[in-house]
Amino acid sequence: MDCDELVELVTEYLDGALDPATHRRFTEHLALCAGCAEYVEQMRETVRLAGTLGEDDLRPDLRDKLLAAFRGWRTGTTPSP
Repeated sequence: MDCDELVELVTEYLDGALDPATHRRFTEHLALCAGCAEYVEQMRETVRLAGTLGEDDLRPDLRDKLLAAFRGWRTGTTPSP
């Protein structure tokens, strides 16, 4: 597994949704790549912190901007400000 593939699979890894063979390849890569290990830890911390936010903690206009940004990121487009 290379770093790009690991980044694509990090959500499934954190959710415990990888099949056993992919999970093994993922953890083997983490053992050898300090950068990816740090990335996974940062994602864990982000998930932990985001889990403490409630829906009412975010203004509706900011929520809409974030959702548009994530949609644009997935499709390779950039939303207008």
